Formats: sequence, C-alpha cells, structure tokens
Amino acid sequence: MNRFFGKAKPKAPPPSLTDCIGTVDTRAESIDKKISRLDAELVKYKDQMKKMREGPAKNMVKQKALRVLKQKRMYEQQRDNLAQQSFNMEQANYTIQALKDTKTTVDAMKLGVKEMKKAYKQVKIDQIEDIQDQLEDMMEDANEVQEALSRSYGTPEIDEDDLEAELDALGDELLADEDTSYLDEAASVPAIPEGTPTDTKNKVSLVIGHLMQKEHTVKLVLLNCSHHCCLRGSVQL
Repeated sequence: MNRFFGKAKPKAPPPSLTDCIGTVDTRAESIDKKISRLDAELVKYKDQMKKMREGPAKNMVKQKALRVLKQKRMYEQQRDNLAQQSFNMEQANYTIQALKDTKTTVDAMKLGVKEMKKAYKQVKIDQIEDIQDQLEDMMEDANEVQEALSRSYGTPEIDEDDLEAELDALGDELLADEDTSYLDEAASVPAIPEGTPTDTKNKVSLVIGHLMQKEHTVKLVLLNCSHHCCLRGSVQL
C-alpha cells in the first residue's frame, strides 16, 4: 500500500519558544545592519548638500536623503517591534521554565515525604524508649561496679576512744617538746663580772652544769616518750 499511496511524512516537532526567540533576534540583527547602511547613505547625502549651492541638483539630493530617512524610520519601527516580541517570548519562556522547576521541586518533595513515611514505619517509639531504659540501667550497673571496686578492705577496726586518747597524749608531748624554760633560766643567770673571786666562778660553773644536765634529762624523757608511742602503735596494728 505504501508503494501506491506513499508513506506519510513524520510531523515536525512544534517550534519552541527558544527557537522563536532566536529567529526574531536574527531578524532584528538583520534590520540593524540595514539601518547602519542607511545611516551611511544619509551621511554621504548630507556631505554633498553642504558642498552644493541652492538649486535643482541640491533639491534632488535632498529628496533622496528624505527617502532614505523615511526607510530608516520604518526599519527602526520594525526593529522595536521585534525587540518587544523577543522580550515577551523570553518572559513567557522564563515563566514556563519556572513552572517546570516548581513541578520538579514538588515531585521531589512528594517523593521525600513518601520515603520519610516508609522509614518512619520501621522506627517504633516503644523500642526507642526501651533502649533508653536499658542504657540507663547499664549506667547504674556500671556505677555500682565502680563503687564495689573502690571499697577498702583488710583495714583493722580502730576504737575511736583510743584514737582520741592518743591524740590528747600527742598534744602533751608536743607541748613538752616546745618547753624552753630551761633556756630562759640559763639566760637569766647574771654575767660574771671581771675580777670576781675564783670560788664565785666555780659556783656559776656548777649552775651552768646543772642546767645542761637538766637539758640532757629532758631529751632522754622525750626520746622515751617517742619510743613508747612507736611501740603502742605497733601493738595496735
């Protein structure tokens, strides 16, 4: 059948706004070139008229210049119309593209909501709360383990009364250590004047020796007390 009636030609796709805008802009550029040529002719005629005297020849050149100027005005009007058409089509094309972008955005948002709903179905609030409770219990167990590990053991029990008595005794011993009255007695002994008899010097020497012996006795007492405290501490341990 195709051999007899021929095959139908495929339909050409309808022109888009972008193609129409390109065609109109091309026509506007062509008109701009024509206007440029007319401008050049007007300049030439104007120069000729400046050099010519009044008469029929100058009037003839003037008529040509007026005709060229009229053509220029017509082309300028056409160019302005084409520029307005191109602007309107660009605005329409921008609006259409914005609507397409909006539709794409809306479709993406719908898909995102659908995916969110699907994911939300897989997450249960009760399970999250149970996990939180389990974590809290585990933290409490970890704290109990830490407290158990930090306990002190193997320490002997010590009576508080014994500790207080030892503290009081330690205070008395410290006071005894700080007793310097024997030094004051030594300092209060008057100096031996020059020319004092020998027996008086002997008496002073005896007094100083007595004080030194007293100091030695005090040191022995302190040493015994310290040794006694050490022994008592060892016995309690």
